[in-house]
Amino acid sequence: MKVGYFSMEIGLNENIPTYSGGLGILAGDHIKSAADLNIPLVAVTLLYKRGYFIQSIDPMGRQEEIYPYFDPRAFMEPLPFKVTIKIEGRDVHIGVWKYNTVGISGRVPIYFLDTDLEINAPEDRLITQYLYGGDTHTRICQEAVLGIGGYLAVKRLEPGITTYHMNEGHAVFLTLALLQDCGGDESKVRQQCVFTTHTPVPAGHDKFTYELATRVIGTYLPSNIKRLAGADLLNTTVLALNLSRASNGVSELHGEISRQMFPGFPIGHVTNGVHHLSWTGPDFKALYDEHLPGWRQQPERLAEALTIPDEAVKTAKIKAKKRLISYVNSVSGAGFTDEILTICFARRAAAYKRATLIFSDLEFLFNLSFDRVQFIFAGKSHPQDAPGKELIKEIVNTGKQYEKKLRLVFVPNYNIWSAGLMTQGTDVWLNTPRRPREASGTSGMKVCFNAGVNMSVLDGWWREACNNRVNGWAIGDDEDQTDEQASADFYQDLDDMVTTYYANPRQWLSIMKRSITDITPVFNTHRMVREYVQKYYL
Repeated sequence: MKVGYFSMEIGLNENIPTYSGGLGILAGDHIKSAADLNIPLVAVTLLYKRGYFIQSIDPMGRQEEIYPYFDPRAFMEPLPFKVTIKIEGRDVHIGVWKYNTVGISGRVPIYFLDTDLEINAPEDRLITQYLYGGDTHTRICQEAVLGIGGYLAVKRLEPGITTYHMNEGHAVFLTLALLQDCGGDESKVRQQCVFTTHTPVPAGHDKFTYELATRVIGTYLPSNIKRLAGADLLNTTVLALNLSRASNGVSELHGEISRQMFPGFPIGHVTNGVHHLSWTGPDFKALYDEHLPGWRQQPERLAEALTIPDEAVKTAKIKAKKRLISYVNSVSGAGFTDEILTICFARRAAAYKRATLIFSDLEFLFNLSFDRVQFIFAGKSHPQDAPGKELIKEIVNTGKQYEKKLRLVFVPNYNIWSAGLMTQGTDVWLNTPRRPREASGTSGMKVCFNAGVNMSVLDGWWREACNNRVNGWAIGDDEDQTDEQASADFYQDLDDMVTTYYANPRQWLSIMKRSITDITPVFNTHRMVREYVQKYYL
């Protein structure tokens, strides 16, 4: 067995700007666990010289994007060879950089593909400049570089790959290159490919007109492409489903939704996890090292966390929380305190995630919360997502307008580093998506390794993990719920949560410890990668 893992974005650390959000973080965690478990896996992605943007917020609450140049030489080595593909009839040359992810038991090489070469035409040098920064034409060119260029690169660098794993439809054009190598035998291609879909909404699946596809990558399109990819538009997900031996969603509910969206395809599911060694903060690492030795290699040992003394858990949490509050105060001047219940809402600013749901009844918040709750928000909006930018503006301006009635701050430029600080330090992680729009979600899992508590709509992974008011709080359980009904449920749960935190600290500690014991042994990428090996790689 040897796996080639292809992903449009991979998030390894905050210094390498080749990720934007959940898809990239998940890919990075997948790779880190494969390295820890010594799974024979190699990864392929694009090298974005201007990456995904750095976010700043202007005085009016508007998001501004900055794209600094990224020099990869400090982090990875350029390999002394190139591969060449045809785009719009031109030869596009692709350089390859190598980065080694070193784990407990092994290492995983990641190959970053780069078209910013002097030999290329100016427009082709720009293909790998920005992550999700271009139009449809740029996107199909990027996907050709990832899929076709990536396939050609690993064919030379990593012979013997038995399974190509496409992490989302962006890499699907590798099946077309493989199809040419297999003499047009679709069954041989299927034997070698597996596919993971990450989005439960139609708009999240890339579609290209056949006119555009023919112009850009016509050399690689088989004569029966419309049978494989859709009659009207080239749908990358349909193409991946047709040319893979197995496909999966990323939670139980997402698997169900995917089978409804694409009837006739036997789509399974592997619920996502997070890399426990990356997301457990220093205080809880020390705690687990002392009380649960072996947890680093075997996160299942965290199921025994109820045996850890209450005071030890409480002390570790206070240290992590102090670090978070110190950072928030340093960047915002908010004057927050680590003695108050702290709730974080941090994720991509998209309308369906309903970041502003909590503002439905401001009077309720004013009466409940000024001296008892503080809210920390963070998250980037896609540069072209106007409604997402409006959400950020509303959060920022609500915090300013009601600063004497509501402790609320927006922390700019959410990235892997600040995500670590927030998931380690927060008491409560809030998530209010419109179900079933959240395929899985993983940020809330990170909180559990640090004895934080989730308060979320029963969507994605939380539907599988939640034991209401025992290891966290569930907001509603009805897909047809209006925003008003969802906010009413939220306020009821918030009231109960605040009361528990202050009036019954022993019960709160019990919920913290159950958050660790119930959730962390299952919702980690060691379990997830093993499941991929058993279900899909072998």
